[in-house]
Amino acid sequence: MKMNRLFLLSILGILLAAGCGKPSDPESILPDDISGGYTVLAKIPTSGFAQDIMVKDTLAYVAQGEGGLLIINVKDHNNPVIISVTTEEVRGYSSKIAVRDSVVYIAAGTFGISVVDISDPWLPDVTVSNLNMKPAKNIHLFGSYMFTAVSELGLRIAEISFPAQPDIRGGITMEGFANGMATSLDSAYVFIAGGEMGMSVFNISDFQEGFGEYPLTGWCDTPGYAEAVVLDESKSLAYLACGTAGLQILDYSDTNNIRIIGKYATGGYAEELILNDNRILMTTQKSGFQVIDVSVPASPKLIGQIDTELALGIAMDDDYVYIADEVEGLIVIARPGISITK
Repeated sequence: MKMNRLFLLSILGILLAAGCGKPSDPESILPDDISGGYTVLAKIPTSGFAQDIMVKDTLAYVAQGEGGLLIINVKDHNNPVIISVTTEEVRGYSSKIAVRDSVVYIAAGTFGISVVDISDPWLPDVTVSNLNMKPAKNIHLFGSYMFTAVSELGLRIAEISFPAQPDIRGGITMEGFANGMATSLDSAYVFIAGGEMGMSVFNISDFQEGFGEYPLTGWCDTPGYAEAVVLDESKSLAYLACGTAGLQILDYSDTNNIRIIGKYATGGYAEELILNDNRILMTTQKSGFQVIDVSVPASPKLIGQIDTELALGIAMDDDYVYIADEVEGLIVIARPGISITK
């Protein structure tokens, strides 16, 4: 009797072990390498907290919080070299950045916009500090104009024919908290990621040198907090980074009925994104850098991921991706198929 009981207990143990085995563990079915062929080449600590990045030719421009503007030579992608740091007169917390010719524009919240002449990258010169476009959350360059997202105050417009001396014009009042922006190729519409209010679309075809009236032509609520937007005009699709709600894909072919047609939960806080060849490249703060295949918009899927500490800003060129990570600094990543030599 005792032997039969021991036998039954041993059989039960085997069955329980089989039921709890590794094949049913989601972690165990992931491939060992989930990078998708993206390879980290270099990590360069920054003197401040890296928030955003733009790359032009062989130079990377980093907005780094209270550390102002950092310029890094990335010609040798394996060994980037810091050229200069500009903090004096770059007031506030530098969070977003845009580059036009030899001028850098920096959004610094309640300290508005700083303008920096970078014609000599070793000796940048601040030409404007604390420009009254506040609170400056983000910047989008539109022809000879600069759009600044000013949170609950909407969008402000400045003329930049003289790039180092912006001339403030009119703006757009909206519901929500204006963050990222994108404009259509025909210059007819501006799409604004509006925080808790999702995405709003305004008609700017009658621009009037920045003094026009710009009617709301479409709106769509989204889950999460809409931070940034990019467009695929060939498909009339807008891709939004929506914080804890990850990636949201919107069809705006009928601006009276903009609707969500796809989504992907990134597992982190979706911050910034780039659209390239049916792929969304996205920073997701603590969930790092992610690459999402959106060739089928209704069914996006993760095809690459690199863990970082706190990925915020993102830029790219033909062969490389650049991440501004608040903890790790500048991260240089080679895209798949790029020959890597170290």
